[in-house]
Amino acid sequence: MPEPLWVFGYGSLIWNPDFPVAERQIARATDWHRSFCMRSIHHRGSVESPGLVLALDHAPGAVCDGVAFRVTPGAEVETLQALRGRELISSAYLETTLPLTLSDGRIIIALAYVIDPDHDQYCGNLPLAEQAQIIAHATGGRGRNRDYLFATADHLAELGIADPDLAWLSTQVRKL
Repeated sequence: MPEPLWVFGYGSLIWNPDFPVAERQIARATDWHRSFCMRSIHHRGSVESPGLVLALDHAPGAVCDGVAFRVTPGAEVETLQALRGRELISSAYLETTLPLTLSDGRIIIALAYVIDPDHDQYCGNLPLAEQAQIIAHATGGRGRNRDYLFATADHLAELGIADPDLAWLSTQVRKL
């Protein structure tokens, strides 16, 4: 575990980190992109009707802007336990560390949860129109899939982080 412990948020962690935060900075991960490439059978869908959640999908040359959170000193162990309980509910995410460039120019190493492209919940390259249909109708243990999309897209916009795919999906899902 890197010290200090930084965590990269690119989806729901942006608006619901749910751990004590000492510092937050806009951050960029290189060679990764944010994508609705994971079928959600727990939080935003079910086994019978999977939803979609965001994951970091490896893509050479791509960038993903999100938020890096420095965990409050002394809360690292409990934060790691909580994150593992939340993010590793299935084995579709892999826990790893990534170099991030912070908005102030610092380069840090942060904990991140990335998609396992070999997992059966991986669904990279679904057309956006198909993603919109799934997101519009799925519901899971943490609520409606569309609420997850809207909260993430709205918070990215508030932070000044452009994500054309999420903006398009938000508009489309509201129409559905």
